[in-house]
Amino acid sequence: MKVLVTGGSGFLGLEICRRLSARGDVVSSLGRRPSTALERLGVHQHLGDLADAAAVSRAVAGCDAVVHNAALAGVSGPARPYWRTNVVGTRHVLEQCRAHGVRTLLYTSTASVAFRPGGLEGVTEDLPFALHHLAAYPATKARAEALVLAAHGPELATVSLRPHIIWGPGDPHFAPALARTVRAGLLPMPGDGGNLVDTTHVRTAAHAHLLALDHLRQSPAAGGRAYFVGQGDPRPLREIVRHFLRAAGIDARWCAVPPRLATAGAAISDALLRAVRSPRTHALSRFLVAELLHPHHFDLTAARRDLGFEPPIGFEAGIAELTRSASPSPDRS
Repeated sequence: MKVLVTGGSGFLGLEICRRLSARGDVVSSLGRRPSTALERLGVHQHLGDLADAAAVSRAVAGCDAVVHNAALAGVSGPARPYWRTNVVGTRHVLEQCRAHGVRTLLYTSTASVAFRPGGLEGVTEDLPFALHHLAAYPATKARAEALVLAAHGPELATVSLRPHIIWGPGDPHFAPALARTVRAGLLPMPGDGGNLVDTTHVRTAAHAHLLALDHLRQSPAAGGRAYFVGQGDPRPLREIVRHFLRAAGIDARWCAVPPRLATAGAAISDALLRAVRSPRTHALSRFLVAELLHPHHFDLTAARRDLGFEPPIGFEAGIAELTRSASPSPDRS
């Protein structure tokens, strides 16, 4: 089938494009910049912004299905850019799917749409969105997911996936951010890191997307719902962080910052960023500190039952792969 992947040049988007192309689908991408990786895969690239309805229309035209993976992600920053990309952009995707007769839309959401202070422990998709979000990113992703699920019907089947902390070889976000935080062999982090957290290897996330896409194509009436996906292997955050850093060749000692101090510092940071109208999307924030302090893991029963989902790679195997990818090859040593 002909599949458009928005954000196809991103970390997860590229893996989705790679897997779709490998099985013989005709894949195109919508993004703001050209990608040599997509070019090598033979993916047709539409250049444009989600906030530009005409650009979205050109990309959607002629497709059988759309994987709407593009988003502005972050833990801080003003609401307007997030709203423009995540909500207005999603509205444009929905409108153009209807206009061009696309029957299948898969949305990449985030588990953070349900996150609330105190965390999430083994929750199911029956848990409603948080009433108050600590940052614009989860707030706008929740709004966009609601739009996608509400659009489900006979003419357009929709489903939403909620991965959490996507990592693996080439990760441009989580592991590099940890590495930048290390100072003189110390990693200052809020709390003791004992909170249980589930993560999602990039191959696991992409695998879930193909399963959901095929499920929706085969059983359109089964759409209209969201699914948590992940490794199904919650571990203490401290352990996860240690593995990620060691895979990058970094040994650092966890330096626990008292939770009250970290939370107060984050509140001050949020206030200062608002006062100076900072556009930074990855600064210290209350949302970031809350996610680092509290548990977040999920019941994956629904994805296993409905989609036949099982992670194609375990946490330990993924870490070994990550370590190999970060090690110099013999001819470069």
